[in-house]
Amino acid sequence: MKDESANLGGPPARATGTPRMPAVADRATFQAELERLRVREKAHTREGDAIAAARRRLPMAEVDASLVLTGPAGPLTLLEAFGGRRQLIAYYFMWHRGHPAAEQCEGCTWVATQVGELSYLHSRGITYAVFCQGPYDESARYHDFMGWDMPWYSAQDSLGTLLSPPKRPGRMHLVCYLRDGDRVFETYWTTLRGIEAMDNSYALMDLTVYGRQEPWEDSPPGWPRQCSNTRTGGGPPGWPPVPVWPGGRPIAQWPRLAAGRSDDLTAGP
Repeated sequence: MKDESANLGGPPARATGTPRMPAVADRATFQAELERLRVREKAHTREGDAIAAARRRLPMAEVDASLVLTGPAGPLTLLEAFGGRRQLIAYYFMWHRGHPAAEQCEGCTWVATQVGELSYLHSRGITYAVFCQGPYDESARYHDFMGWDMPWYSAQDSLGTLLSPPKRPGRMHLVCYLRDGDRVFETYWTTLRGIEAMDNSYALMDLTVYGRQEPWEDSPPGWPRQCSNTRTGGGPPGWPPVPVWPGGRPIAQWPRLAAGRSDDLTAGP
């Protein structure tokens, strides 16, 4: 994900033609070049560790623990969303109220799909939950269509406080909280490309020769770069026009439809 346009969603454009390939070298030359790159990779890892250490030393700001969310059992408080654990990571899922599944956010669908196994977080006393920015009933049907297991709440009624400036409702956010008894504190938040912390697909793509195959990447001439994490086709009124993908919708919806799941977000009879 390169910029804010990645919040809009949609599957990538189809690549055309045969992409070029790297130069062929003998094994010793290949290994020598890889070892030179490895020096930079290790420096990058160490810098990441240093940034994480600085993040652990940030001050924190208190948040009203009684702020109301909505879940499967009805209203609950921010404090209750911790599920008794000491920490909470909340992903704020963008929502386009009244729009069908195909027009919901590709970026949010992408990152929410990446977070599957929660036991490792739980082992550190961390609860992970999605705080949808839309109504519970409508968005919960999307949660069910996607087959997600993570806790899902609507934060719609408390967004003005939970996403107070410089955070902005209507944009993807990842926010970390700490509980001290009945008090709740915000310890970190990020948005846009910071959300890639949730992802593994892009991290794996970055290891491959063609990378993410997106136009903004610094790739050699002839490398495929027609893919995108922005919506292609469809979308709520007023969204920027972008290349159309037949039946465009968030990528992860396609296998759910193929499995016979209904993406109808409207209330039943």
